[in-house]
Amino acid sequence: MPYYRQVGEIPRKRHTRFRQPDGSLYAEELMGIEGFSSESALLYHRGLPTAVVAAEAVTEQGRATEPNLPLRPRHFRTGELAFPRGEAGNDAVTGRRLLFGNSDVSICFAVPDTTSPLYRNATGDELCYVQRGSARFETIYGALEVAEGDYVLLPASTTYRVVPLGEQPPRLYLVEATGHIGPPKRYLSAKGQFLESSPYCERDLRGPTEPLLLEGEHVDVLVRHHDGLTRMTYEHHPFDVVGWDGCLYPWVFNIADFEPITGRIHQPPPVHQTFEGPNFVVCSFCPRKVDYHPDSIPVPYNHANVDSDELMFYVGGNYEARKGSGIGIGSLSLHPSGCSHGPQPGAAEASLGAERFDETAVMIDTFRPLRLGEAATASEDPAYYRSWVTNKPNG
Repeated sequence: MPYYRQVGEIPRKRHTRFRQPDGSLYAEELMGIEGFSSESALLYHRGLPTAVVAAEAVTEQGRATEPNLPLRPRHFRTGELAFPRGEAGNDAVTGRRLLFGNSDVSICFAVPDTTSPLYRNATGDELCYVQRGSARFETIYGALEVAEGDYVLLPASTTYRVVPLGEQPPRLYLVEATGHIGPPKRYLSAKGQFLESSPYCERDLRGPTEPLLLEGEHVDVLVRHHDGLTRMTYEHHPFDVVGWDGCLYPWVFNIADFEPITGRIHQPPPVHQTFEGPNFVVCSFCPRKVDYHPDSIPVPYNHANVDSDELMFYVGGNYEARKGSGIGIGSLSLHPSGCSHGPQPGAAEASLGAERFDETAVMIDTFRPLRLGEAATASEDPAYYRSWVTNKPNG
């Protein structure tokens, strides 16, 4: 993260004696990325974070993918995905359903109605978008309460769990990277401050404000690594951090705080970029004033993103360019490299004279092809790829 934060109790100097009330030393844990040559955080535990009493491999189902063949634009309806509610409920970790994946990123959906197990993803950062509802992300750094429109960024190897809040289960769109996710580098100064040209800044971000301390012995944590899942049992509860400081921690940014960049003619997708990850970017399409040249065409032009697959998640408002396609709130459209795509027939003409678009969407562009997971297969609209044809054949 580009700025320093301090939460709870810490000693004046790092790596010096810091004692508990009984006289014993707090246990330091340095969380650092890129071989401790980049951002880090220094945490102070009551117990040893290294005290593992048991470990066992966990078999996981539903993570297989298949290629996008035949190659074509596709439409998926997340509202049609079923999340069975057994006696144990459905949680945001073990209840995730895989939509898409490649060697850089996995994209999942969850509708949890019960608290998840403690979880740590050691393969990379996670980004969660809250489509609807509310939840509390409890982490070793503290707790974050989130609601509709929030992006939650969880650094790699952060131990956390998700607690649903409210009467209705939250709807969570989850991005699992195989590296690190952060603001685009072009938004930051050489020393990490957001620039004036950035569409959001430090004031828009929320981080933990106080420690989260829980008691417990022989506590299980589900750990994801490149070769699969392991259930590790710790002697002490991981939520025993009395204080920490540094520039590496979970944080929240709400999509409504993204300030759209507009122009006299239609702006290209990079103006909507919000995050970057390993071989993918995340963009936020927000309500905004549209193009104001007297001859402008407000909806996008037909385009072929020749190096990327474009995945759009429609989360609010009325998406003018897609009228007549079957797309609605909760839809995902996948427009792969190798195919041009653009507004539906008649949308360009209908948009002339528009001054504002009321639409909200989250777009992920990947630089390797996305493969289809079981949740995509279960929610696809098979007729979508023909939605641009004006003289459709029967059937």
